[in-house]
Amino acid sequence: MVRNSTRCLVGLAGISALIAGLVVTASAAGSPRSPIAFTESGLVIGTTTSGVNQFLGIPYAAPPLGPLRWTPPKPYGLFHGFVLQATQFGGDCTQPTASGPFGSENCLFLNVFTPQNVLADDLLEDHGRGLPVMVWIHGGGLVNGGAEIYDPTPMVKKGVIVVTMNYRLGYLGFFAQSALDSEGHPAGNYGLMDQQFAFKWVRQNIAGFGGDPDQVTIFGESAGGQSVYAHLASPTASRLFRGAISESGSTYEFQSYFDFIVSLTIGETIGTVFVPPGDNVAAGFGCSNPGETSSETSMCLRGLSASALVAVEPLGLFPFVDGTLLTQTPAQAFADGQFNRVPVIHGTNHDEWRAYVEGEYDFGVGPLTDAEYPAAVAALFGDSVDNPFVQFLVDTEYPLSNYPPPPGVVSAPLALGALGTDWAFACPARNADLLLSQYVPTYAYEFNDENAPQGPLPPGLTFPLGADHGAEIQYLFNFEAVLGPFTPAQQQLSDAMINYWTQFAKTGDPNSPDAPTWSQYTAGGSFESLLPPTPVPEPDASFDTDHKCSSFWDL
Repeated sequence: MVRNSTRCLVGLAGISALIAGLVVTASAAGSPRSPIAFTESGLVIGTTTSGVNQFLGIPYAAPPLGPLRWTPPKPYGLFHGFVLQATQFGGDCTQPTASGPFGSENCLFLNVFTPQNVLADDLLEDHGRGLPVMVWIHGGGLVNGGAEIYDPTPMVKKGVIVVTMNYRLGYLGFFAQSALDSEGHPAGNYGLMDQQFAFKWVRQNIAGFGGDPDQVTIFGESAGGQSVYAHLASPTASRLFRGAISESGSTYEFQSYFDFIVSLTIGETIGTVFVPPGDNVAAGFGCSNPGETSSETSMCLRGLSASALVAVEPLGLFPFVDGTLLTQTPAQAFADGQFNRVPVIHGTNHDEWRAYVEGEYDFGVGPLTDAEYPAAVAALFGDSVDNPFVQFLVDTEYPLSNYPPPPGVVSAPLALGALGTDWAFACPARNADLLLSQYVPTYAYEFNDENAPQGPLPPGLTFPLGADHGAEIQYLFNFEAVLGPFTPAQQQLSDAMINYWTQFAKTGDPNSPDAPTWSQYTAGGSFESLLPPTPVPEPDASFDTDHKCSSFWDL
């Protein structure tokens, strides 16, 4: 009986795959019929827009509800009726917003974007088994964000398939608590487990969309870029991808003064300066009383509402060294050479921290004045204004006189932005590049468009944001309706970046005749400065000096 059922499913798979190919090909030829692909869960029926097939809201894992909360992801199973109308995005994962908790725990969905003529001979002739695949991991501090805002049409039109995904966020995705961690399953990094489960889904299913499962590049920004680094360091991600791109993913890592990625035990009992101990969080909900068994504590935690958990989350979270998915921090793995050795693109933006100054001051407590600058530096490090370290930063390394403002602007936001960028992003990124480049081809960049479109900002911004955190994303994804159009020079930069990213996905090397040469990074070599209209090499020594790495932060 089992043998007959298996034979039936295999036969159905073959027939469905043939149907999918015929329908996708027919769509490319101008037929109004919808694109269809076959997955392990059944047929998915998408839509076609602007020459791109979109398969939206595909569940890649079972909803992590009830007893599945805080467990590794499980297979979804079959679609109802063996068919999914993949025409709408799935819901975002539970997260905080200014108006209260938003989203749902039933959120493990992904989206597949393919060229309309994905099966056409002229696209496939250079890709024997299918097109290269790029899997995007969104940012948001591991507490916010979702896949649906990212339109990869510009990249897809360069002959790649792009997959975007949701993954568990906040305490539902990154939580170390002793009762949960004693249940005998991998623990702590549930959001990273989701991401790797999506990678496995891609490997098992992407051929049905015209993709090559052996030609997968993962890429992400901010917390998504940090996730990319975690997967590079993860033994359980071995052979799930052949290239990796991290955009602004070095935050709070790769420096000896950062210790935010800790073991499960420390996460349970001690926590970090940003994240309280998980056992204290449980106790705060009344879920860890004297005499209570671990199973009772776990049951109590799983009975809490998602909104209650979101309400007590910190502003950002970090992965854990859990002994399975991560056996050491990414910094340790890269230093030891014990990581998944694939080619890497990595970079940061020149003015990353200005976005945080904007959020905390102009749209938070109020515009930052020059007189308040010493107190702002002290607050950044949790010190007092009279601390010698703070005084040295304010008077010697980042004095206001070094940051002459444009008319109508004070220096303090620019100085604090430079300090935060160097401390948290630029110098850690350079250290990561130095480590990685010893073992794998590494292509380092700095995004330098000081006039990147920012869209309509709320009234009250008192300083230019420059090339701040996240400003480069619009040069890869389509955000014109939100942020505004490019100038011709910016469009030229966008075209060059898309060529770099997609060529890297195709070959493991970003270089092609369609963009300026980008040399591999080595100590003393060069970064690629991404500025309009044409990227140019930026000497490593210039980057190092500009961001005070060797002279101060690396000491």
